[in-house]
Amino acid sequence: MSDRAALGAADVSDGELAGMVAQSLGVDAVELVESTAEVAPYDLEALTTAGRYWVHGTARHACGESPYRFYVKVVQSWERSPFFAWVPEEMRELALASVPWRREPDVYRSDLASRLPAGLSMPAAYSVVEIDDLSAAIWLQAIDVVDVEWEVERFAKAAYLLGRLAASPAVAPLGAIGDVGNVPRGYHGGRLATQVVPALFSEQLWEHPLLAAAFDEQLRADLRAAADAMPAYLDELDAMQVGTNHGDACRRNLLVSRADPHGFVLIDYGFWGRAPLGFDLSQLLIGDVQTGERAASSLPALEQACLTSYHQGLQDEGVDIDEARLRRAHALLMLEFAGLSSVPFELLEAPPTDEGLRIATERAAAARFMLDLVAGTA
Repeated sequence: MSDRAALGAADVSDGELAGMVAQSLGVDAVELVESTAEVAPYDLEALTTAGRYWVHGTARHACGESPYRFYVKVVQSWERSPFFAWVPEEMRELALASVPWRREPDVYRSDLASRLPAGLSMPAAYSVVEIDDLSAAIWLQAIDVVDVEWEVERFAKAAYLLGRLAASPAVAPLGAIGDVGNVPRGYHGGRLATQVVPALFSEQLWEHPLLAAAFDEQLRADLRAAADAMPAYLDELDAMQVGTNHGDACRRNLLVSRADPHGFVLIDYGFWGRAPLGFDLSQLLIGDVQTGERAASSLPALEQACLTSYHQGLQDEGVDIDEARLRRAHALLMLEFAGLSSVPFELLEAPPTDEGLRIATERAAAARFMLDLVAGTA
Protein backbone atom coordinates (compact mmCIF):
# COMPACT_ATOMS: atom_id res chain seq x y z
CA MET A 1 0.00 0.00 0.00
CA SER A 2 1.37 3.38 -0.98
CA ASP A 3 0.12 6.91 -0.50
CA ARG A 4 2.75 9.48 -1.34
CA ALA A 5 0.39 11.97 -2.97
CA ALA A 6 1.43 14.67 -0.51
CA LEU A 7 4.82 14.83 -2.24
CA GLY A 8 3.41 15.88 -5.58
CA ALA A 9 6.22 16.44 -8.10
CA ALA A 10 8.82 15.67 -5.42
CA ASP A 11 7.92 11.97 -5.47
CA VAL A 12 10.07 9.28 -7.06
CA SER A 13 9.17 5.92 -8.61
CA ASP A 14 8.75 2.85 -6.43
CA GLY A 15 11.93 1.48 -7.94
CA GLU A 16 13.91 4.59 -7.01
CA LEU A 17 12.47 4.58 -3.52
CA ALA A 18 13.33 0.90 -3.09
CA GLY A 19 16.92 1.68 -4.04
CA MET A 20 17.12 4.43 -1.42
CA VAL A 21 15.55 2.19 1.20
CA ALA A 22 18.04 -0.60 0.47
CA GLN A 23 20.92 1.87 0.78
CA SER A 24 19.60 3.26 4.06
CA LEU A 25 19.12 -0.23 5.52
CA GLY A 26 22.46 -1.51 4.26
CA VAL A 27 20.99 -4.42 2.28
CA ASP A 28 21.27 -5.45 -1.36
CA ALA A 29 17.63 -5.09 -2.36
CA VAL A 30 14.18 -4.58 -0.87
CA GLU A 31 10.53 -4.99 -1.75
CA LEU A 32 8.35 -2.12 -0.60
CA VAL A 33 5.53 -3.33 1.61
CA GLU A 34 4.08 0.13 2.20
CA SER A 35 5.06 3.78 1.86
CA THR A 36 3.38 6.93 3.12
CA ALA A 37 4.20 10.61 2.74
CA GLU A 38 2.93 13.38 4.98
CA VAL A 39 3.71 17.05 5.48
CA ALA A 40 6.31 17.69 8.17
CA PRO A 41 5.06 20.53 10.39
CA TYR A 42 7.40 23.49 10.78
CA ASP A 43 6.63 26.88 12.29
CA LEU A 44 9.08 29.12 10.41
CA GLU A 45 8.91 30.19 6.79
CA ALA A 46 12.08 30.08 4.68
CA LEU A 47 12.83 31.93 1.46
CA THR A 48 13.95 28.91 -0.54
CA THR A 49 11.93 26.11 1.08
CA ALA A 50 8.78 25.04 -0.77
CA GLY A 51 7.91 22.03 1.40
CA ARG A 52 9.04 19.55 4.03
CA TYR A 53 7.78 15.94 4.20
CA TRP A 54 8.20 12.68 6.06
CA VAL A 55 8.22 9.50 3.98
CA HIS A 56 8.02 6.26 5.92
CA GLY A 57 6.96 2.67 5.57
CA THR A 58 8.06 -0.95 5.71
CA ALA A 59 10.32 -2.92 3.37
CA ARG A 60 10.90 -6.65 2.99
CA HIS A 61 14.42 -7.97 2.37
CA ALA A 62 16.45 -11.16 2.75
CA CYS A 63 16.64 -10.82 6.52
CA GLY A 64 12.99 -10.02 7.13
CA GLU A 65 11.07 -6.73 7.28
CA SER A 66 12.32 -3.35 8.47
CA PRO A 67 10.81 0.10 8.89
CA TYR A 68 12.34 3.01 7.01
CA ARG A 69 11.99 6.78 7.17
CA PHE A 70 13.22 9.75 5.08
CA TYR A 71 12.97 13.50 5.35
CA VAL A 72 12.25 15.19 2.03
CA LYS A 73 12.97 18.87 1.62
CA VAL A 74 11.84 20.75 -1.48
CA VAL A 75 13.95 23.81 -2.25
CA GLN A 76 13.14 26.46 -4.80
CA SER A 77 14.24 29.77 -6.22
CA TRP A 78 12.92 32.37 -3.85
CA GLU A 79 11.22 34.17 -6.70
CA ARG A 80 8.49 31.58 -6.01
CA SER A 81 8.27 32.64 -2.36
CA PRO A 82 5.46 35.01 -1.36
CA PHE A 83 8.15 37.15 0.32
CA PHE A 84 9.59 37.97 -3.10
CA ALA A 85 6.63 40.26 -3.74
CA TRP A 86 8.10 42.68 -1.19
CA VAL A 87 11.30 43.10 -3.22
CA PRO A 88 11.27 46.26 -5.38
CA GLU A 89 11.26 45.50 -9.10
CA GLU A 90 14.62 47.16 -9.66
CA MET A 91 16.24 45.03 -6.93
CA ARG A 92 14.92 41.62 -7.96
CA GLU A 93 17.83 40.51 -10.11
CA LEU A 94 20.29 41.36 -7.33
CA ALA A 95 18.05 39.71 -4.74
CA LEU A 96 17.90 36.45 -6.69
CA ALA A 97 21.66 36.42 -7.21
CA SER A 98 22.27 36.94 -3.49
CA VAL A 99 20.31 33.80 -2.53
CA PRO A 100 21.25 31.10 -5.07
CA TRP A 101 18.73 28.37 -4.35
CA ARG A 102 20.89 25.61 -5.84
CA ARG A 103 23.42 26.07 -3.07
CA GLU A 104 21.74 23.55 -0.75
CA PRO A 105 21.31 20.76 -3.35
CA ASP A 106 24.93 21.27 -4.39
CA VAL A 107 26.14 20.99 -0.79
CA TYR A 108 24.27 17.70 -0.37
CA ARG A 109 25.73 16.42 -3.64
CA SER A 110 29.24 17.17 -2.37
CA ASP A 111 31.54 15.18 -0.08
CA LEU A 112 31.23 17.70 2.75
CA ALA A 113 30.21 14.97 5.20
CA SER A 114 33.68 13.42 4.96
CA ARG A 115 35.39 16.79 5.48
CA LEU A 116 33.56 18.07 8.56
CA PRO A 117 35.48 18.39 11.84
CA ALA A 118 34.88 15.62 14.37
CA GLY A 119 31.75 16.50 16.34
CA LEU A 120 29.89 17.83 13.30
CA SER A 121 27.94 15.68 10.86
CA MET A 122 25.18 16.10 8.31
CA PRO A 123 22.27 13.94 7.17
CA ALA A 124 23.06 11.47 4.41
CA ALA A 125 21.51 12.57 1.13
CA TYR A 126 20.09 9.55 -0.72
CA SER A 127 18.89 11.49 -3.74
CA VAL A 128 18.64 15.02 -5.12
CA VAL A 129 15.79 15.12 -7.62
CA GLU A 130 15.46 17.98 -10.11
CA ILE A 131 11.76 18.90 -10.23
CA ASP A 132 12.06 21.72 -12.76
CA ASP A 133 14.37 24.62 -13.57
CA LEU A 134 13.54 26.38 -10.31
CA SER A 135 13.15 23.61 -7.74
CA ALA A 136 14.56 20.30 -6.49
CA ALA A 137 13.73 17.68 -3.87
CA ILE A 138 16.40 16.44 -1.45
CA TRP A 139 15.78 12.99 0.07
CA LEU A 140 17.59 12.92 3.40
CA GLN A 141 18.35 10.57 6.25
CA ALA A 142 15.80 10.96 9.04
CA ILE A 143 17.67 12.07 12.17
CA ASP A 144 16.46 10.75 15.52
CA VAL A 145 16.61 14.10 17.32
CA VAL A 146 17.00 14.34 21.09
CA ASP A 147 15.36 17.29 22.82
CA VAL A 148 18.10 18.62 25.09
CA GLU A 149 18.58 21.74 27.17
CA TRP A 150 20.89 24.27 25.57
CA GLU A 151 22.92 25.71 28.42
CA VAL A 152 25.93 27.98 28.00
CA GLU A 153 28.27 24.98 27.74
CA ARG A 154 26.39 23.50 24.78
CA PHE A 155 26.37 26.84 22.96
CA ALA A 156 30.10 27.14 23.61
CA LYS A 157 30.76 23.68 22.20
CA ALA A 158 28.76 24.53 19.08
CA ALA A 159 30.76 27.75 18.73
CA TYR A 160 34.03 25.83 19.01
CA LEU A 161 33.01 23.48 16.20
CA LEU A 162 31.80 26.36 14.04
CA GLY A 163 35.23 27.93 14.51
CA ARG A 164 36.84 24.74 13.33
CA LEU A 165 34.44 24.61 10.38
CA ALA A 166 35.33 28.19 9.44
CA ALA A 167 39.08 27.52 9.43
CA SER A 168 39.21 23.88 8.30
CA PRO A 169 41.54 23.39 5.31
CA ALA A 170 39.57 20.25 4.41
CA VAL A 171 36.26 22.14 4.24
CA ALA A 172 37.67 25.27 2.57
CA PRO A 173 37.47 24.04 -1.07
CA LEU A 174 33.69 23.62 -0.70
CA GLY A 175 33.21 27.15 0.61
CA ALA A 176 32.83 28.37 -2.98
CA ILE A 177 29.54 26.47 -3.43
CA GLY A 178 26.89 29.09 -4.06
CA ASP A 179 29.44 31.90 -3.91
CA VAL A 180 27.75 35.32 -3.77
CA GLY A 181 30.86 37.46 -3.41
CA ASN A 182 31.27 39.89 -0.51
CA VAL A 183 28.48 38.80 1.83
CA PRO A 184 28.39 41.87 4.15
CA ARG A 185 28.41 44.32 1.24
CA GLY A 186 25.81 42.30 -0.63
CA TYR A 187 23.43 42.31 2.32
CA HIS A 188 24.00 45.99 2.97
CA GLY A 189 23.33 46.90 -0.66
CA GLY A 190 20.23 44.74 -0.73
CA ARG A 191 17.82 44.37 2.16
CA LEU A 192 19.41 46.95 4.46
CA ALA A 193 19.67 49.75 1.91
CA THR A 194 16.27 49.21 0.30
CA GLN A 195 14.09 48.20 3.26
CA VAL A 196 15.56 48.32 6.74
CA VAL A 197 17.52 51.59 6.77
CA PRO A 198 14.76 53.70 5.14
CA ALA A 199 12.35 52.31 7.74
CA LEU A 200 14.66 53.27 10.62
CA PHE A 201 14.61 56.89 9.45
CA SER A 202 10.84 56.97 9.10
CA GLU A 203 9.11 58.73 12.01
CA GLN A 204 5.91 56.91 11.12
CA LEU A 205 7.53 53.55 11.94
CA TRP A 206 8.19 54.52 15.53
CA GLU A 207 4.60 55.66 16.09
CA HIS A 208 3.46 52.04 16.12
CA PRO A 209 2.36 51.21 19.70
CA LEU A 210 4.69 48.21 20.01
CA LEU A 211 7.76 50.17 18.94
CA ALA A 212 6.83 53.32 20.84
CA ALA A 213 6.71 51.22 24.01
CA ALA A 214 9.78 49.02 23.42
CA PHE A 215 12.32 51.19 21.55
CA ASP A 216 13.19 54.35 23.49
CA GLU A 217 14.44 57.56 21.87
CA GLN A 218 18.09 56.82 22.59
CA LEU A 219 17.88 53.36 21.07
CA ARG A 220 16.24 54.75 17.93
CA ALA A 221 18.94 57.40 17.62
CA ASP A 222 21.70 54.84 18.11
CA LEU A 223 20.24 52.51 15.48
CA ARG A 224 20.14 55.40 13.01
CA ALA A 225 23.72 56.36 13.86
CA ALA A 226 24.81 52.75 13.33
CA ALA A 227 23.08 52.71 9.95
CA ASP A 228 25.00 55.85 8.98
CA ALA A 229 28.26 54.25 10.14
CA MET A 230 27.82 51.04 8.14
CA PRO A 231 29.98 52.14 5.17
CA ALA A 232 32.94 52.56 7.54
CA TYR A 233 32.10 49.28 9.28
CA LEU A 234 32.07 47.51 5.91
CA ASP A 235 35.55 48.85 5.22
CA GLU A 236 36.68 47.21 8.47
CA LEU A 237 35.08 43.92 7.52
CA ASP A 238 36.75 44.01 4.11
CA ALA A 239 40.08 43.72 5.91
CA MET A 240 38.97 40.70 7.94
CA GLN A 241 40.11 37.20 7.03
CA VAL A 242 37.32 35.06 5.56
CA GLY A 243 36.43 31.46 6.30
CA THR A 244 33.75 28.90 5.50
CA ASN A 245 30.41 29.61 7.11
CA HIS A 246 27.24 27.58 7.51
CA GLY A 247 25.33 30.81 7.06
CA ASP A 248 22.40 30.18 9.44
CA ALA A 249 23.96 28.44 12.43
CA CYS A 250 21.05 28.89 14.82
CA ARG A 251 20.14 26.24 17.38
CA ARG A 252 17.38 24.84 15.13
CA ASN A 253 19.99 23.99 12.49
CA LEU A 254 22.35 22.26 14.93
CA LEU A 255 20.47 19.09 15.76
CA VAL A 256 21.42 16.82 18.63
CA SER A 257 20.95 13.19 17.61
CA ARG A 258 20.36 10.14 19.75
CA ALA A 259 23.23 8.44 17.92
CA ASP A 260 25.70 11.15 18.99
CA PRO A 261 24.26 13.31 21.79
CA HIS A 262 27.60 15.07 22.30
CA GLY A 263 27.89 16.30 18.70
CA PHE A 264 25.74 18.28 16.27
CA VAL A 265 24.06 17.45 12.97
CA LEU A 266 24.21 20.47 10.65
CA ILE A 267 21.16 21.02 8.44
CA ASP A 268 19.83 23.78 6.14
CA TYR A 269 22.62 24.92 3.84
CA GLY A 270 20.75 27.66 1.99
CA PHE A 271 23.22 30.35 3.09
CA TRP A 272 26.39 28.24 2.99
CA GLY A 273 29.51 29.98 1.70
CA ARG A 274 32.41 32.18 2.74
CA ALA A 275 32.29 35.27 4.93
CA PRO A 276 34.47 37.11 7.48
CA LEU A 277 35.52 35.01 10.46
CA GLY A 278 32.96 35.27 13.23
CA PHE A 279 29.97 35.26 10.88
CA ASP A 280 28.32 32.10 12.25
CA LEU A 281 28.37 33.44 15.80
CA SER A 282 25.59 35.90 14.96
CA GLN A 283 22.77 33.40 14.44
CA LEU A 284 24.09 31.06 17.09
CA LEU A 285 23.69 33.83 19.66
CA ILE A 286 20.71 35.77 18.40
CA GLY A 287 18.57 33.12 16.68
CA ASP A 288 16.59 32.08 19.76
CA VAL A 289 16.05 35.70 20.78
CA GLN A 290 14.65 36.51 17.33
CA THR A 291 12.15 33.65 17.59
CA GLY A 292 11.19 34.53 21.16
CA GLU A 293 12.61 31.31 22.62
CA ARG A 294 15.33 32.91 24.75
CA ALA A 295 15.61 36.18 26.64
CA ALA A 296 18.00 38.88 25.45
CA SER A 297 19.41 38.98 28.98
CA SER A 298 21.22 35.72 28.17
CA LEU A 299 23.33 37.36 25.46
CA PRO A 300 26.26 38.73 27.52
CA ALA A 301 27.17 35.36 29.04
CA LEU A 302 26.61 33.50 25.77
CA GLU A 303 28.66 35.97 23.77
CA GLN A 304 31.67 35.75 26.06
CA ALA A 305 31.65 31.95 26.19
CA CYS A 306 30.98 31.46 22.48
CA LEU A 307 33.52 33.99 21.24
CA THR A 308 36.27 32.39 23.32
CA SER A 309 35.33 28.88 22.15
CA TYR A 310 35.05 29.94 18.51
CA HIS A 311 38.49 31.54 18.75
CA GLN A 312 39.89 28.29 20.15
CA GLY A 313 38.32 26.40 17.24
CA LEU A 314 40.09 28.69 14.77
CA GLN A 315 43.38 28.17 16.55
CA ASP A 316 42.99 24.39 16.60
CA GLU A 317 42.66 24.51 12.80
CA GLY A 318 45.83 26.57 12.50
CA VAL A 319 44.40 30.10 12.21
CA ASP A 320 46.12 32.53 14.56
CA ILE A 321 44.03 35.67 15.02
CA ASP A 322 43.87 38.15 17.87
CA GLU A 323 40.73 37.54 19.93
CA ALA A 324 39.99 41.27 20.21
CA ARG A 325 40.08 41.60 16.43
CA LEU A 326 37.78 38.61 16.08
CA ARG A 327 35.34 40.11 18.60
CA ARG A 328 35.28 43.36 16.64
CA ALA A 329 34.43 41.56 13.39
CA HIS A 330 31.81 39.47 15.16
CA ALA A 331 30.26 42.57 16.74
CA LEU A 332 30.03 44.36 13.38
CA LEU A 333 28.59 41.31 11.63
CA MET A 334 25.94 40.76 14.29
CA LEU A 335 24.97 44.43 14.21
CA GLU A 336 24.63 44.37 10.42
CA PHE A 337 22.79 41.08 10.05
CA ALA A 338 20.63 41.21 13.20
CA GLY A 339 20.94 44.50 15.07
CA LEU A 340 19.77 46.97 12.44
CA SER A 341 16.80 44.74 11.63
CA SER A 342 15.80 44.16 15.26
CA VAL A 343 12.46 45.88 14.68
CA PRO A 344 9.80 43.12 14.56
CA PHE A 345 8.42 44.19 11.19
CA GLU A 346 6.42 40.95 10.96
CA LEU A 347 4.22 42.09 13.87
CA LEU A 348 3.41 45.59 12.70
CA GLU A 349 0.50 44.74 10.39
CA ALA A 350 -1.56 43.08 13.14
CA PRO A 351 -3.18 44.70 16.19
CA PRO A 352 -0.79 45.03 19.18
CA THR A 353 -0.89 42.22 21.74
CA ASP A 354 0.86 41.49 25.04
CA GLU A 355 2.90 38.79 23.30
CA GLY A 356 3.84 41.22 20.57
CA LEU A 357 5.00 43.72 23.16
CA ARG A 358 7.10 41.02 24.85
CA ILE A 359 8.77 40.14 21.57
CA ALA A 360 9.40 43.79 20.69
CA THR A 361 10.86 44.43 24.14
CA GLU A 362 13.25 41.49 23.80
CA ARG A 363 14.25 42.62 20.30
CA ALA A 364 14.96 46.10 21.65
CA ALA A 365 17.11 44.68 24.45
CA ALA A 366 19.01 42.59 21.90
CA ALA A 367 19.57 45.66 19.72
CA ARG A 368 20.96 47.54 22.70
CA PHE A 369 23.32 44.65 23.46
CA MET A 370 24.64 44.59 19.90
CA LEU A 371 25.11 48.36 19.74
CA ASP A 372 26.99 48.32 23.05
CA LEU A 373 29.15 45.42 21.84
CA VAL A 374 30.19 47.44 18.78
CA ALA A 375 30.87 50.49 20.92
CA GLY A 376 32.94 48.42 23.34
CA THR A 377 35.14 46.95 20.60
CA ALA A 378 35.93 50.22 18.79
